Amino acid sequence: MEKTLNRIHPVSDPEATYFLEVSWEKDLGTGFSLLLSDCQCAWTGKVSEADISREAADIEMDREKYVEELRKALIATEESAGKYNFVIS
Repeated sequence: MEKTLNRIHPVSDPEATYFLEVSWEKDLGTGFSLLLSDCQCAWTGKVSEADISREAADIEMDREKYVEELRKALIATEESAGKYNFVIS
């Protein structure tokens, strides 16, 4: 299993700091788990392969392109740093 942990500052509350952990088996396209924490509370969720396919179809985006965008947004790299915003609701 692979995991990444990133510090995020959501645009909905720029002074707040959250930590986002994303874990997956093969690649994000086969599904993944999320853990979001503000160091006081934690929230978890799972996204299945079917969820990914459904969301890509709903927004009429090629599935592979959608998975690539997920990777860029959820797994921060130099390439994607500062290009994606998070809103906590």
